[in-house]
Amino acid sequence: MYPPKHHQDYNPENIKEVAKAYPFSVLISAQGQTPFITHAPLIFHGEKLVGHIDINNPHTKLLKEDYPITAVFQGPQTYISPSIYTTKQLPTWNYIIAHATGTAKEIKDTNVIKRSIVTMTEFLEKPDQRFILDLEDPRMNRLVPYIHCFEISINQWEGKFKLSQDKVPADIENAKQELIKNNQKNIKSFVDTLFEKHF
Repeated sequence: MYPPKHHQDYNPENIKEVAKAYPFSVLISAQGQTPFITHAPLIFHGEKLVGHIDINNPHTKLLKEDYPITAVFQGPQTYISPSIYTTKQLPTWNYIIAHATGTAKEIKDTNVIKRSIVTMTEFLEKPDQRFILDLEDPRMNRLVPYIHCFEISINQWEGKFKLSQDKVPADIENAKQELIKNNQKNIKSFVDTLFEKHF
């Protein structure tokens, strides 16, 4: 991702936290001039990321045999109005993004796939696990033939945390509060409107 350096985060552990907190990723691969983009949750299995997508998704042909891939995880983001600053500034946009670049490989072992689904469910049910997926649930055997399971070995993590770091402390704090407030407000407003239109 493009610098400036003060917006970059070089600590892999910080960047991984974005992927853990916002696991619904954008998977990007390319074959010649054709990009393949899929949205799917990815969960850590050790240092690797594991995911599942529909077997009929054409992206599956690039999620095997160590094919290059980038996974993008987007954290909170928002427009920042100069009105929130204590100093004179111009409008900007703050955001938290993590990129994981590596290679994808298909997982074919049925038992490993089933365990990966259980592991993903356990992670996504945290912190108050209200549902426990039984590894021996017969529905699992019916599901596995319809999904493509894959793991990503990460070669590089890259983080861009644009959080008004170049401003004075009071403005940094104001920008942080704006990021929190706008994400909560925008989600509620958007989802309410969407449901009104469709339901």
